[in-house]
Amino acid sequence: MSEDRKPPVTLAVALQYERGSREAPRVTAKGRGLLAERIIALAEEHDVVIDANPALAEALGGVEIDNTIPIELFEAVSEVIGFVLRARRRTCQG
Repeated sequence: MSEDRKPPVTLAVALQYERGSREAPRVTAKGRGLLAERIIALAEEHDVVIDANPALAEALGGVEIDNTIPIELFEAVSEVIGFVLRARRRTCQG
């Protein structure tokens, strides 16, 4: 078995948020197994920043596609958005 193999992704959830928007982030895609791997692959192909957070993904997995995230997940999701913005800033500078 190759040591370079990534562990299988069990769940992936994609969020959309427009910086400066007053709208809450919304779930745009979610899936398990092969579908999760495809979501990750598409994100990588489009240079979308990925944050591996299995606990948050499980919590977001209950949100229907095109629905905004529930208020109880705002804090956790805001931390991810901050991570994404910092990651983008680093890639733009470097």
